[in-house]
Amino acid sequence: MSERQVSQTTTSQREPGLEQRIATFKATYVIWLLAGLLEALLGFRIALKLIGANPANPFAMLVYNLSYLFVFPFQGLTATPAAGGAVLELSSLIAMVVYALLFWAFAKLVWVILYRPRQAAVDVTEKTSSERHTP
Repeated sequence: MSERQVSQTTTSQREPGLEQRIATFKATYVIWLLAGLLEALLGFRIALKLIGANPANPFAMLVYNLSYLFVFPFQGLTATPAAGGAVLELSSLIAMVVYALLFWAFAKLVWVILYRPRQAAVDVTEKTSSERHTP
């Protein structure tokens, strides 16, 4: 019987903070996705009011009901010009600007708190050895 020792060396690189940066990117993407959805909802509201859409229509009713919660704090802030059924809801435009700024500030805050700058990659070396017996 002869003994033979087999060893194997595996080297890989690990980037410190990579998982943290990925989580930061994902969090900011989710924030901007929600901001985009809210802005689109408010944009639909403005467009429907501007073209004088029938408020009894199910789609218009859905848009008005969903967006009411977000427009409510701004209602009565300014006059609402109207002409022949078309309404320019300035409070909705103001809401769009305010919410865009709030989402921007929130995304920046998440970035400042969670983001970790890139660092040099670290080599990780793993050595394994085993003894084999061969007849």
